[in-house]
Amino acid sequence: MWNSKQNRIILVASAFIIIALVIFALTRDTADLISFKHLQTLMDGEQVQKVVATDEFVYIITAQEQFKIASSQVDPAMFDETKVEVDSGSDIILYLLILVMVLGLGSLLFKWWQKRGGFTVGYSQGASGTVHHAAAVEKIVPVESDVTFSDIGGISDVKIELEEIIDFLRNPKRYRSFGARMPRGVLLIGPPGVGKTMIAKAVAAEADVPFFYQSGASFVQIYVGMGAKRVHELFQAAKANAPSIIFIDEIDAVGKKREGSRNDEREATLNQLLTEMDGFEDASDIIVVAATNKIEVLDSALLRAGRFDRRIFVDLPTPKEREAILLKYLSRVPNNVAVGDIAKMTVGFNGASLAALVNEAALFALRMNDLRVTMEHFYQVKDKVLFGKKRMKMLNAEQKAYHARYQAGKAMVAQWYDLPFEKVVLTSESIKPTIGEQLLKHEIEAHIKVLLAGMAACSLRFQEHATNASADIERAKELVSSMLDKYAMGRSLISVSSDKTELLDHLYEETKTLLSSKNDAITAIETILLERESISKEEIKKIVDEIL
Repeated sequence: MWNSKQNRIILVASAFIIIALVIFALTRDTADLISFKHLQTLMDGEQVQKVVATDEFVYIITAQEQFKIASSQVDPAMFDETKVEVDSGSDIILYLLILVMVLGLGSLLFKWWQKRGGFTVGYSQGASGTVHHAAAVEKIVPVESDVTFSDIGGISDVKIELEEIIDFLRNPKRYRSFGARMPRGVLLIGPPGVGKTMIAKAVAAEADVPFFYQSGASFVQIYVGMGAKRVHELFQAAKANAPSIIFIDEIDAVGKKREGSRNDEREATLNQLLTEMDGFEDASDIIVVAATNKIEVLDSALLRAGRFDRRIFVDLPTPKEREAILLKYLSRVPNNVAVGDIAKMTVGFNGASLAALVNEAALFALRMNDLRVTMEHFYQVKDKVLFGKKRMKMLNAEQKAYHARYQAGKAMVAQWYDLPFEKVVLTSESIKPTIGEQLLKHEIEAHIKVLLAGMAACSLRFQEHATNASADIERAKELVSSMLDKYAMGRSLISVSSDKTELLDHLYEETKTLLSSKNDAITAIETILLERESISKEEIKKIVDEIL
C-alpha cells in the first residue's frame, strides 16, 4: 500500500511514461525508405509478400524486412499480382491507447479540481508517530449573507454596540489614521435561539464584507492536528479576502478551559486559534465574531484583552422586542391579531420560538381553511411550540411575581456592591458576567450574597422561595467551599465541615438584613421587571440613588 503523496505521484508518472512508450513503439515508422529501382528489384525477385498503401507511402513487406516508397513514385499497376491493403489511418490499438491516456489525464485533472474545490484526502501524524488517514475537509469559502439589521426585530442595544464594528470594516483608514484599533474579537453571549448567528450575518451584510462561518464542533476532528489545520485554513482564507468577518458558532466546543485532562486534539486546536488571533496585524482588517451560551466554560486565555476584547450579551427579547420580532414574521402572513397581546403571552420566547409560533399559527389557520390568522390560532398552537422548554420559562402570574422579586433582590445586592453586570432580565437565571480570577475575600463574599439575594428577597416578602433558586444555591455552596478549602479564607488554614455551614448562614443573614432595609428600591425594580421584563444597571443605580 502506498503510504505517501510522493509514492502516489511516482506511481502515476510511471504509468504515463509506460503508456507513452507503448504508443511510441506501436506508432513508430521503422520501414526503410527505398528507391524505385530497389522496388523493381524486389518485385522481379518475387520477394514481396504484401503491400500496404497509404496516402503518403506504399509499404513493401518481405519475409525479413519492411520498406517504404513515396506513393507518387509508383504505378498501382505494378502490384496487380500482389496482395494490396489500403490503410485509412485508423489504428484501433492506437485509439485505445489514446483513450487510456485521456482517461488517465482526466482522472488526474478531476482529483486536482476536487482538491481545489473542496475535498482533500491526506495523512496526518499523531503525537505517537502513528500515521492516520485524514478525513475529507471542505474548502473554506465565504458565505453569502442576505440578512440585514432591518430583517431582525428587537436587539436595538446590540445594534448600537455593533455599528462601530460595521463602520470600521467600511472605513478602516479612518480609524487607523486616528491611531485607534478595533477589537480583534467580539463575543456574543446569550441563550440558544436569540439570533446570534443572524446578528453576525447582518454585520457582514451591513459592512458588505465576506463572511466566513464555522461551528466550533467542525474544528474538533478525530485525527490529531486536523482541527489546528482547519483553524489555520480559516484564517488564511479570511486574510486573503480582507476586510472580512470570521464567525465561530458555539466556540465553547473548542475553547473550553484546559484543566489538565489530556485531550491533544482539542488543546492543539485551541492553541492554534489563540496563535492566529495573536498573529493579527493592525492592518489585517479581520474581525472574529464568536457565539456561546456557556461563557463560564471558556478558557481564560480566550477572554483576555487582545483576543475577544468586546463582549455583547444577547438576552431573551423583552415585550417590545417581541412585538418587533412578531411584526417581522407576521408581515408575510395575512392576519387579524393584536401583536401586543401575543407579546405578553410569550414570556420566555426567543426569536426562533416566535418564528415557530407564527409559522404554526399560519399552518393551523390553513388546516382550518381560514383566510386569516387570528388570536385563537395562536392560543391553539402556543402549547405545541412551548413543548420541551424549561418549566421556569412558562411563567403564570404567580410564578412571574415570585421570579420578579427574586431577580429584583439579586439586582439590588449586585448594584449595592457594584459588581459588573449590564442588565437584569426577568427570564434569565443569573446575573452576568461570571466571576473572574484573583478575587479578594470580600469580593467573593459579595458574589455569594448576590447568589443568595433572590432566595432572601422571596423569603422576606412571601416567606418562601421557589425551585428556581437551586442553581444559585449550588453555586454559592461551591464558592464557600473554595474559599475555605482552596483559598484558606476561613478562621483557620484547614477548615472543618461546620465552617461552611456557619459562613453560608452568616452571609445569608447579612443579605437579608441588607434587603430588608432596601425594600422600597427592590419594589421599584420589581415593578419595572414585571412591566418590561428587563432593567439596566444604570436604571437600577438611578432608582437606588433616588430612593435611598
